[in-house]
Amino acid sequence: MSSTNPTNLDDLEHRDGIAAPEFGVSVGQTSYGSVEPEVHHAVPEAGGVPASQGLRLMAVHAHPDDESSKGAAMMAAYEAAGAEVMVVTCTGGERGDLLNPGYGDTVRLDRDITGVRRTEMQEAGAALGIEHRWLGFMDSGLPEGDPMPPLPFGSFGTLPLEQAAAPLVRVIREFRPHVLISYDEIGGYPHPDHIKSHEVTVEAYRAAGDPERYPGTGEAWTPSKLYYDRAFNPDKYRALHEAYLEAGEESPYTERLEWFRKLLEEQERAEAQAAEQDVPSATAPARFRLTRHQVTTQIHVADYFEQRDNALRAHRTQIDPQGQFFATPNALLRRTWPWEDYVLIDSRVETTLPETDLFTGLR
Repeated sequence: MSSTNPTNLDDLEHRDGIAAPEFGVSVGQTSYGSVEPEVHHAVPEAGGVPASQGLRLMAVHAHPDDESSKGAAMMAAYEAAGAEVMVVTCTGGERGDLLNPGYGDTVRLDRDITGVRRTEMQEAGAALGIEHRWLGFMDSGLPEGDPMPPLPFGSFGTLPLEQAAAPLVRVIREFRPHVLISYDEIGGYPHPDHIKSHEVTVEAYRAAGDPERYPGTGEAWTPSKLYYDRAFNPDKYRALHEAYLEAGEESPYTERLEWFRKLLEEQERAEAQAAEQDVPSATAPARFRLTRHQVTTQIHVADYFEQRDNALRAHRTQIDPQGQFFATPNALLRRTWPWEDYVLIDSRVETTLPETDLFTGLR
């Protein structure tokens, strides 16, 4: 185990060619996406999270539905334990595609996708028992092409950092979260709105406690801990894959793990070439990259998978109830990987790694 001291994000460094906050905890970097990784998990005791009255957690997401596919069971667990939990959604998902082939009649969706997705978000929030705020920015869409086309004018991904962060600073100062969660430097995956969500979360974490920053957005409040979500953890997929094989069944994770392997090999080749040429390696591979943050914190959420599933199903435009999010039975998840995974990036309170509680150091 390693103990961490209170720190702050005074400096920026460039990791994988992307501006990233300097780690406030000495956890290093490890095997995200590696071919034969050491599996890191804290092995939390069964029984979920401890009583959490008086504690507040905020998760910042790019679009409605992201909160249900990334950390939903964790939020339901903490809400049930008495914590106040808020999701902040940066955009309305206006440029999202219909991803559920069984959606049915699309007349209203074609006319008012924003209204439909707001209704879905309201239903998902009710399923999880959480509070919710919209920041009100416009979805940037997911550009495709070579070269990539410019993002739509005025969309979230195009905005200057302080303009995009100011509404989040205001909500942080109103809600006063102890813990803040969002995506890593590549946004979990490189959607422009996910990357911008990362950037505004880091900026707000740094600035919300400074009364000189963002005047007119409320009384200063300093969150104590910043985490990155690690929903798409290859170690998790690997463990589930092996569980299927041990049971003599076909694994739904074979193609995904092969994709991770090939992507990592491509990335490592590009990084080696860049090192030889002494140039940044951020351009390779062209679309996806893997960060190597080590999972530091695992929350036991086995009792809350059904609430997560209900929240996912609420997003009927985005989630196919026969699709990948429901590929693994919850009974197998409970036996094999009953956790949701996080990376502690900065802590202003003392804590010990690995953690089994996002509020460690605050109780």
